[in-house]
Amino acid sequence: MGGLIENMKILRTDSENKGFKSLVRHLDSELEVIDGDAHSFYDQYNKIDLIKNVVVIYSSEKPIGCGAFKLFKDQTVEVKRMYTLPENRGQGIASKVLQELEIWAKDLGYTDIVLETGKTMESAIGLYQSKGYHVIDNYPPYVGVDNSICFSKRL
Repeated sequence: MGGLIENMKILRTDSENKGFKSLVRHLDSELEVIDGDAHSFYDQYNKIDLIKNVVVIYSSEKPIGCGAFKLFKDQTVEVKRMYTLPENRGQGIASKVLQELEIWAKDLGYTDIVLETGKTMESAIGLYQSKGYHVIDNYPPYVGVDNSICFSKRL
């Protein structure tokens, strides 16, 4: 766990943001190890081209956490690319990102939010459950994928 977060700034941006791209490279490197042989399956659904709704948290101008959402269907968005640098975990960064994503989605008129994470991602599962997300049946493309767990929340 890292120390105090200095000069924290929450930025609403898009997937062209350099800080977001840098954090996603770290995320993909970690997921490659965690997912093992299944990484290429998940990777195809995690492209960041043209995501219009991205949140990046900075500490003293350094990007330390991120997340995004994109249209899932109708009035529902899907959370994607949630990540916090290892040295900043345990400081509430992911909670702040998720809260900002939820506020932004609600402000844009969306009513529901869904997401997928890996069953081994205990801290992520704990975060989502603590923020009112409930487990749902896996949605496409995660139907029948044993390692995936999907969540939903009404905004």
